[in-house]
Amino acid sequence: MEEKYNFRSGQHRLVIENREHTEITGVVHVDSFDDEEVIMETELGLLAVRGENLHIKHLNLDQGEISIEGYVLELAYAEEKRSRARGKNLLERLFK
Repeated sequence: MEEKYNFRSGQHRLVIENREHTEITGVVHVDSFDDEEVIMETELGLLAVRGENLHIKHLNLDQGEISIEGYVLELAYAEEKRSRARGKNLLERLFK
């Protein structure tokens, strides 16, 4: 089978327990966050976590780890072309 994505080397893991506790590794940068959405750049592209009462409980970018508490409603991945995407608005980057 042909590999269709070209990702950076590294590991990415996402674990959700009971839709209320989310742990993610392979996090490179957190773009924005509030109580309804956390948007981050991971080793495998942009990741948006949407939900209710979201709170970042742990963040260590040196280790590439984030822990989010709150009710998860939706996850969405999007690829990012780093050099071009930084200047675009968030919706353009997520839904290109």
